[in-house]
Amino acid sequence: MQYSPPSTPSDRSSTFSLTLTPPGSKSSNPDRFTAAAKRQKFLRRILKFRQMDFEFALWQMIWLCVAPQKVFRNFQYRKQTKNQWARDDPAFLVILSVCLVVSSIGFSFVLGLNVLGFFKFTFWVIFVDCIGCGLLLATLYWFIANRYLIVNPKSNQDVEWGYCFDIHLNAFFPLLMVLHVVQLPFIGVLIDRDWFISCLFGNTLWLIATGYYIYVAFLGFSALPFLKKTQVLLFPLTGLFLTYILLVLFRVNITQGLIYFYKFRVIPNY
Repeated sequence: MQYSPPSTPSDRSSTFSLTLTPPGSKSSNPDRFTAAAKRQKFLRRILKFRQMDFEFALWQMIWLCVAPQKVFRNFQYRKQTKNQWARDDPAFLVILSVCLVVSSIGFSFVLGLNVLGFFKFTFWVIFVDCIGCGLLLATLYWFIANRYLIVNPKSNQDVEWGYCFDIHLNAFFPLLMVLHVVQLPFIGVLIDRDWFISCLFGNTLWLIATGYYIYVAFLGFSALPFLKKTQVLLFPLTGLFLTYILLVLFRVNITQGLIYFYKFRVIPNY
């Protein structure tokens, strides 16, 4: 039996998006589709949990791990009904933040952090690893897509920056599940050791997580009908695999290096 996504509330605003109104279309409210207006609505609703569709956000998270293409079909439906590609409900971001906090608790136990160290580590994971890196990657994807992948550059169609950030959040969640959930119980007993199998296993998890991130990002841009040659977004997979081979051959354990980085660089006085 095929599971269909739950219905979403009709009154929603966008997350940091630059939505374009198609030629010839009109809106009764000129500010409705402006990025500033949608950002203000989003910020006003970010703490109004009763207006968020958490069931739908959870549905998206599940399918991002097993069949991510189904999630981007819903983005196409949103474009048809609301004339925007980016999310208009902060529920996904709220649940993702909760997942980051919970996974940080687990890492704090593994790393032996105290309460202050936990807060420092959680701050770094949320605002640097997730949001900071997301801002950079979303901007890079946004530039590449609008500069090189538009089918008709003379048209008034372009890729919303907010949609690029949504793609990052979509791709980041499976990566989080692999590196912060699946990997966690193996760190103390296997990965954080000076064995070859530790390096191989830990780096393989990074290969899977990063490769899946690239694949989900590719699916997100492939869903846009006005883009061409989106297959180029899969090219980093080649460099990723070659890097993985070199790291394993030279016994460079990524997880072990990051543990050292977090314990003695990010939170030196934990």
